[in-house]
Amino acid sequence: MTPIERFPLPSRLGLLAVLGSGALLGGAYYFQYVVNLPPCEMCYWQRWPHMAAIAVGLLAAASFAWPRLALVFVLTAITALLATAAIGAYHVGVEYHWWPGPQACAGNIPRGLTPEQLKKYLFGAPMVRCDQALWSLWGISMAGWNAILSTALAFILASGVGSWVRSRR
Repeated sequence: MTPIERFPLPSRLGLLAVLGSGALLGGAYYFQYVVNLPPCEMCYWQRWPHMAAIAVGLLAAASFAWPRLALVFVLTAITALLATAAIGAYHVGVEYHWWPGPQACAGNIPRGLTPEQLKKYLFGAPMVRCDQALWSLWGISMAGWNAILSTALAFILASGVGSWVRSRR
């Protein structure tokens, strides 16, 4: 039996949350710092739940002596993954112009500004638009891949939780 197999399933699921969200967040940083694709505001929004999933995943792993507490942390990681997936799906809708994005990153200029207010707005506006995908694979943007992969990881974790709960009856 390997050392990891000695951990209760909720703690191992916590490690899976750490690895999965870590890989997705690592991919985002790779595209930002290696490929030089700057993130938009909504891209940043998608990162926060991954950071939360990593943190609670580590807490779940560290709670190996208290499997029920580890289970609470895993459920929190699942919630964070579903949150980032929802933000990613919303972002995809903005990219495809199915609905408008936030004023701060969709490139819309408010009406009725004085010339001085317009100048101040334009110089303070973010340079990266949320409604334009900078990269895609098979027609799916990074936001789309985040939504798909985060949902899949949440499903895998939830399946593991269900299995553990059923085995405890």
